[in-house]
Amino acid sequence: MFIFLISVLYLAFISLGLPDSVLGSAWPSMFVEMDVPVSYAGIISAIIAFGTIISSLMSDRITFKLGSGKTTFISIIMTALALLGFSFSTRFWMLCIFAIPYGLGAGSVDASLNNYVALHYSSKHMSWLHCMWGLGASIGPAIMSYALTGGQSWRNGYLYISIIQFVISFVVLVSLPLWKSRIEAPTKTEDEENNEPVKPLSLRSIISIPGAKAIMLTFFCYCAIEVVVTLWASTYLNLFRGIDAEISAAWGSLFLVGITVGRAINGFISMRLSDTSLIRIGQGIILLGEIMIIIPISNVLSLIGLVVMGLGCAPVYPCIIHSTPARFGADKSQAMIGVQMASAYTGTCLMPPLFGLIAEHINIALFPVYVGALLILMIVMHEYLCRRIPIK
Repeated sequence: MFIFLISVLYLAFISLGLPDSVLGSAWPSMFVEMDVPVSYAGIISAIIAFGTIISSLMSDRITFKLGSGKTTFISIIMTALALLGFSFSTRFWMLCIFAIPYGLGAGSVDASLNNYVALHYSSKHMSWLHCMWGLGASIGPAIMSYALTGGQSWRNGYLYISIIQFVISFVVLVSLPLWKSRIEAPTKTEDEENNEPVKPLSLRSIISIPGAKAIMLTFFCYCAIEVVVTLWASTYLNLFRGIDAEISAAWGSLFLVGITVGRAINGFISMRLSDTSLIRIGQGIILLGEIMIIIPISNVLSLIGLVVMGLGCAPVYPCIIHSTPARFGADKSQAMIGVQMASAYTGTCLMPPLFGLIAEHINIALFPVYVGALLILMIVMHEYLCRRIPIK
């Protein structure tokens, strides 16, 4: 039973990643066919991101009522239906409508799944499961590419991914009884000892928890770094360092490969080192990678620096998530992970376009300074968190 359930969780994390990079792959065909400006991709992306923020903040209430298994099943069904809607869309406004359940489903399943794994599984599984997210994020564009290069429409690509999501949702549905059997009796809270009913926490109550703001800022900075580097590193290397555009793009994609491979490796290392140690090591490796990009000795060194930064990013996200129940308590972990997810999505929405304005109106040479400032703030907030709220 353990093998079956952990396999289902791995599938669920693949389903999380499947839709994440598809819009970028399909948009060159979509905007031409729909006769809209190329910039309209940002509207769809913003609607999806807003939905993920809202559903992440609501994840504590939703999971409290439905449980992690049902929340995961419903969320995957929502994203499957949204992707199916994309495949039938003939107008831009239709894409905007289907982007709403797309985002709402993604945020709920992300927060609920991460909390379930953090409560019931070791750090190695958290790293390997997030490695599966990277696999899903790579498979999605590959499926879209298969459809487009095979003479099919982008709609077929979305249809294929939707079918995979429906299949995964069915597997999750079959596994629901096992999710219940994995739930352990939580430690009694003060409210329970006073015979007061346990209720999901309000957003104000969550933010007032000691250390909540620090971990939210830590997550905000990490996810901002990940997306800023993904989006702008290749352009920086091309325009400022003079590296050929194709070479910059190819090595830029290796940043994500570094994250995926790094998480696979991190699963083994986590058997010997704590989450806190792995986060600190990861931050140090990110700094090393950035130094390699900045040093004007060799373009090859700068390109390798991107891969090194990806390897450094690998342990940060899963280890912060996995340490949340131990740091804040199992009774608060779902609420805390929900606001962490919301902070993550907020960082990915705000910080990349902000650097775009800096690059356009000031100088793209400020890319390392921008990433470095985010990294320093992340390190400071994480160290403050470790001192203020040590892991129990």
